[in-house]
Amino acid sequence: MVREGSSIDKALAVLEAIADHHRVTDIAAATGVSKSTVHRILQSLVEWGFVRADGSGGYEPGPRILTLAGRVMTRFDPARQAGEALRSLHERTGYTTHFAIRNGDEAVYVEKLEGRRPYQMPSRVGMSLRLHSTAIGKAILAELPDAEVREIAGHTGLVRLTPNTLTDVEALVAHLAEVRAVGYAIDDEENVPGLRCVAAPVFDHTGRVLGGISISALVMDMDRDDLEGFAAEVVAAAREVSVALGASSPLVRG
Repeated sequence: MVREGSSIDKALAVLEAIADHHRVTDIAAATGVSKSTVHRILQSLVEWGFVRADGSGGYEPGPRILTLAGRVMTRFDPARQAGEALRSLHERTGYTTHFAIRNGDEAVYVEKLEGRRPYQMPSRVGMSLRLHSTAIGKAILAELPDAEVREIAGHTGLVRLTPNTLTDVEALVAHLAEVRAVGYAIDDEENVPGLRCVAAPVFDHTGRVLGGISISALVMDMDRDDLEGFAAEVVAAAREVSVALGASSPLVRG
């Protein structure tokens, strides 16, 4: 809510409010800007094409917003936008840090920061990962409807990669409910023997799950207590990445 500030601050507040409010009175209440000022700003926005009258006394987003958004999105790089939060997580934990984006029935690594250990993780940027057996994958699946999870499992099959891999779809759905409740997922040697990971989901500007970020290490460097202890760090970093990608705070859980 903007009660004081420059005319630019007020204009931006009104423009943002248009996404949820249509009447001058409601926009004024949401922003704290006087109705007369809101009306004046709306008239300017209409002239610029960012807002248009809806024919019933209200206002709605105009075509120029879509044009501008389209031009911006052609240059939008999620990995670059997430960079600061990923580097901060990497510095705080010292573990290998990943950012992966969902691509249909799998996910793809788009960023990797190698941990400060005398070994390297077998992952690489551009590598695909299964959703049912990885921490990032399960963090993504937990944000999808159960019916969609079952559909994905039907497409891919729940391949057993280690003795710990979940291969029963109903057991996976039940497990994902627990992941959803706590806000993070753990891969306890479920994808690769000897490796552990903890991950949290990342959301886009629409509030839909886009992917996830994780930290990973060998089991000798990351025991179960470590996983639980670092979960809060990963969740906080995932929230920062989500906001950097346009998710509004109410859409980011935790």
